[in-house]
Amino acid sequence: MLLTVKHTTHYSFAEKVYHGLQRLRLKPKSTHGQEVLEWRMDLVGAKPEADYDDQHFNHTDLVSIEPGGREVVVTCHGTVRTIDNNGVMGTHSGHMPLWCFLRPTPLTRAGNRVRQLVASIDADRENTLDFLHALTRAIGEQVEYVPGTTDASTTAEQALTAGQGVCQDHAHIFISAGRLLDIPMRYVGGYLKMDGLVEQEAGHGWAEAHVPGLGWVGFDISNAICPDERYIRVATGCDYSEAAPVTGIAMGAGETSLDVHLSVDEKLVGTQKQSSGGGGQQQAQGG
Repeated sequence: MLLTVKHTTHYSFAEKVYHGLQRLRLKPKSTHGQEVLEWRMDLVGAKPEADYDDQHFNHTDLVSIEPGGREVVVTCHGTVRTIDNNGVMGTHSGHMPLWCFLRPTPLTRAGNRVRQLVASIDADRENTLDFLHALTRAIGEQVEYVPGTTDASTTAEQALTAGQGVCQDHAHIFISAGRLLDIPMRYVGGYLKMDGLVEQEAGHGWAEAHVPGLGWVGFDISNAICPDERYIRVATGCDYSEAAPVTGIAMGAGETSLDVHLSVDEKLVGTQKQSSGGGGQQQAQGG
């Protein structure tokens, strides 16, 4: 599948910024199941300072906000070819050892509700793949997808207790539960194309578990499926905070507002385009 993406992130500041830096994880890499054919990032109100691969092997751009500016606009355009690997990403690579994906983080630390969830799963824990599919179903049943009920600081325990959340929360609960059973888990941020939509509210988030004999396997808890050719992986981390598309500081900015525009479409060579797209929450919160 050939997917095209246009993603615009627009920050507006109430006051003039006298110093600001932003870290951008917005460029996908060619990896298992996807090939990045082209990708361009345009900046307004900011300039590039450096680019590097972070500890999770995410491509990262560091940009500075122009002094005296009151807005920053980051626009990404790209085309990615994808295939369906049934969610299997394969063997582990990158700078982080697998044991790092077992440690709890502030967003994924398990409390009583997560422990109760794990105890309630009626599946053979020795069969890791079956257990994870059962866990996916259980989270979907217990946590309703309701946009606007959580934010980027909501923990897995809080979302599970409330019984509401978005894809970021579903992924964090899944990660928290899996780590209790010593399964390496990580968060994935990216894009999802869904039939019938081109324009989206924001990017999407899901999780990957390291399964014996398969390596990393993706689980989209919000949609109860393993990622297929409709998905583009952009960044991974131990939780959302390490895979967030944009993070940074802006000194003197005052109140900040954020506006995101995102389209994901299928490009059919030699035929008429079909409408498609997907959704989730982003920046202040993922999917």
